[in-house]
Amino acid sequence: MRRRKRPQTEEQPIDLTPMLDVVFILLIFFIVTASFVRETGVEFARPRAVTSASQERARILVGIDANDNIWIDRRRLPLQAVRAQVERMRAENPNSAAVIQADVKASSGLLVRVMDQIRLAGVEQVAVSAHKP
Repeated sequence: MRRRKRPQTEEQPIDLTPMLDVVFILLIFFIVTASFVRETGVEFARPRAVTSASQERARILVGIDANDNIWIDRRRLPLQAVRAQVERMRAENPNSAAVIQADVKASSGLLVRVMDQIRLAGVEQVAVSAHKP
């Protein structure tokens, strides 16, 4: 009895190109849809306000912590340097608004002085950040 030889099949390598395409498409999707939130770099216990509204054009974020330290772009600044820093940031984006994120325990006098420095730098729209209850 004669046995038939089976033709040897060459093992086909697995093509990973479609899987890599899917992975890159997912990566691009998540990068594009991720919300990039600008923060001052310090956590604040912000006050609550029923009438708080969202600011769309806010590009200048200023933070005041509970110890009355002023923060802009994750850097601690003295009050005298706020105006110059805001002027530099405003030069990059002339139509931007400013938002001050002040801690609940921050002094209101410092908040007003920071707001004055921002307005002296030429920013017309200045808002104070709050949480909705």
